[in-house]
Amino acid sequence: MQHFLDTILTITDKAEEIPKRYFREALDIEHKGDASPVTIADQQCERAIRDGLAKHFPEHSIFGEEFGQTETDSAYRWIIDPIDGTRSFISGMPLYGMLIALLKDGAPILGLLRMPELGEVYTGTKDGAFLNKTKRLHVSSSTDLDTAFIYINEADKIAATHAQQFQNLMTAGLDRRFSYDCYPHALVAAGHIDTCVDFDLKPYDYLPLVAIVEAAGGIITDWDGHALTLQSDGRVVSAATPALHAALLERLK
Repeated sequence: MQHFLDTILTITDKAEEIPKRYFREALDIEHKGDASPVTIADQQCERAIRDGLAKHFPEHSIFGEEFGQTETDSAYRWIIDPIDGTRSFISGMPLYGMLIALLKDGAPILGLLRMPELGEVYTGTKDGAFLNKTKRLHVSSSTDLDTAFIYINEADKIAATHAQQFQNLMTAGLDRRFSYDCYPHALVAAGHIDTCVDFDLKPYDYLPLVAIVEAAGGIITDWDGHALTLQSDGRVVSAATPALHAALLERLK
C-alpha cells in the first residue's frame, strides 16, 4: 500500500502543475454531453496521471473522467478526476481539487485529494488519513444533529429535484453552508465541519473520498446508507459519527 501511495503522490505532485499553470488564464471551454465544462487543463492533467500510472502499474485498470476506461484483468482499478470543480476552476475560484482513488475488487482502498491552489494534500489508506503526509486527521466527535455544522453541496439541484429533503436539511444543524465539489468532504475528515450532503456525483467524484473519510474515522455512504460503489446513484453523505450519520439519513428519506 505504501508503494501505491508514494507513487501516486509523486505522479500527482507533477500533474498538479498543469491546472496551476492554466488557472486564471484565458481558456477555451468546451461542454460535454451532460453540459459540464471541460478545458485543456482537465485533459492534459488526466493524460499526465494516466501516463504515470501506465508506466508504474501497466497491469492496472484506469477509469478517468475525461478519457474513460481502460480494462485489464487486474483486481486493481485507478479512478481519476483531474479537476474536480471545473466550474470553480474556470471562474477563478481556488477551491477546485484533484481526486484519485485506488479500488481493489471494486472497493476503495486508497484515496487522494489535492487542492493545488491551497497546497493541501489529503490521503487515506488503512494506515490512516493525513494532511500533507504528516498531520494525522480525525473527524469531529459530533453526535447531535441539532448542534452540527453542515455543508450542503449542489443545494440548487437538491432543492429542484428533492424539495422535501431540501426543506428537511434547511432545518437541520446549528449552522449550514452551501458549497460545491470535493473540499467540504476533506473538511469533514479534518474535523472542521461535521457533515456534508452531496448530490448528482459521478464515481470519480465520490470514490476517492471514501478512503479518506473512513480512514479519518467518519462514515460516507449514499442517502440510503449503502456503501458507495461504481454503481451508486451519486447521492452522497459524509458524517463524523454513526449517530450523526443516522440522523441525517432520516432527514434524507
